[in-house]
Amino acid sequence: MTLTGNMLIGQHAIPGSREAIRGINPATNAALEPAYHGGTREQVEHACALAWSAFDSYRETPLVARAEFLEAIANEVEALGDELIERAVAETGLPHPRIQGERGRTCQQLRTFARTVRSGEWLDVRVDTPQPQRQPLPRADLRQRQVPLGPVAVFGASNFPLAFSVAGGDTASALAAGCPVIVKAHSAHPGTSELVGRAVARAVKHCGLPDGVFSLLFGSGREVGIALVNDSRIKAVGFTGSRSGGIALCKAAQARPEPIPVYAEMSSINPVYLFPAALQSRSETLAQGFVTSLTQGAGQFCTNPGLVIAVQGPDLARFINTASDLLRHSPAQTMLTPGISNAYETGVGTLAEHAQVVASGLAAEGPNQCQAHLFVTGAQDFLANHRLQSEVFGAASLIVQCTSAEEMHKVTEHLEGQLTATLHLDDHDLEHARALLPTLERKAGRLLVNGWPTGVEVCDAMVHGGPFPATSDSRSTSVGTAAILRFLRPVCYQDFPDSLLPTALQQANPLSLRRLLDGQREA
Repeated sequence: MTLTGNMLIGQHAIPGSREAIRGINPATNAALEPAYHGGTREQVEHACALAWSAFDSYRETPLVARAEFLEAIANEVEALGDELIERAVAETGLPHPRIQGERGRTCQQLRTFARTVRSGEWLDVRVDTPQPQRQPLPRADLRQRQVPLGPVAVFGASNFPLAFSVAGGDTASALAAGCPVIVKAHSAHPGTSELVGRAVARAVKHCGLPDGVFSLLFGSGREVGIALVNDSRIKAVGFTGSRSGGIALCKAAQARPEPIPVYAEMSSINPVYLFPAALQSRSETLAQGFVTSLTQGAGQFCTNPGLVIAVQGPDLARFINTASDLLRHSPAQTMLTPGISNAYETGVGTLAEHAQVVASGLAAEGPNQCQAHLFVTGAQDFLANHRLQSEVFGAASLIVQCTSAEEMHKVTEHLEGQLTATLHLDDHDLEHARALLPTLERKAGRLLVNGWPTGVEVCDAMVHGGPFPATSDSRSTSVGTAAILRFLRPVCYQDFPDSLLPTALQQANPLSLRRLLDGQREA
């Protein structure tokens, strides 16, 4: 398939006219063809108008048809074959197995949401039947369902060119909810984005859906993104990226005459707690697992273990020594973009000014490579220096040595919101961990015991979210089937004739939904 450099506005391939972007092979710094010119405000307007015109039709698509559409997208993405893999590898520097696995996850997400759509549970149908004889006042017939918010703007992520990009989790969950989607492709992988965008567009056409259900835009700066967020027809935003980028979108969304929700995943250092009995019994094993998690994918995961908290002593010293020895043999890895590589070097330099460097990985042998780093500081220094809590996107982590369990608690209370918190413990650590749990529940969206935070399962129970600045809205998740709830709102129908009710609310329950009927959940 020949890449064109065009945007997709509905079913039409349209060239942009603003400053061009090109994919960069970060392993060589070579620019890739073709050039992708950014869209104009008028083209954003066109995409938003199409999405709005498609909304009322698409949101009432039968559940089976909508599920088949999501499955059609997965089929079209798989049909791209090796061409998609090769282009994504070239644009990201990620190895073939990682991209192949990410393609599998992307298609799994789409099919999982198809299953969710078919079940109809997300409609959360509630029926309170009329009580005309009730005293002192009768009760009306009241029926509630969830309806989609409207067209959604999705911003592709740099570190997941497939799973958090054009057909990734935000797009899949918004389409599942019944919302048309306009994606602003990430500038780091425009060719990958075009390939996947064309796959989505083919699925739209194959399923006979309105053109405006999906569009794909490019833009080198903030013009396209801000224009999208400011358009009155956009009703929600999905974003995965930097803290500064997410905050800028939140401010723009709140400054609108009609503010809209922005679901932004931004910044997390994902603390790991090493409790005393666990450290005593298996410090070397813990160090091995830690270094593997830290260096996986050059540390370019939002769940990277960027902070370790433990009580100082000989057991922690063994952990640090083992981790340091392992890290010194860790090869440098190519990062996603020159910009991410430069930001990593800046972040590591800042940490080196305020904490002790105890180990560094093997030196870089090519451009944009991440040399892993491990730092150590004391709890009091950590509490006194906000720079030590800043995320460094890459394979760098800071160990905070505490003098007591009470000091570990103080450090925890000092933390910002996180995506994850990990507890490594044995039976003798349970009381210590139990005392810390209420604070951790306030700080993080996912709590793990005796595991590592890298690796996010796509399933019903997953929460990939957390208090600010991990995300802009701690009440939601961007991974798992509950992600659909971000793009829905409740509507109540009072005393409607049955023939006028939406299908999901009709008396005969034609969709066979498990309703909440007069306070009781139907079997």
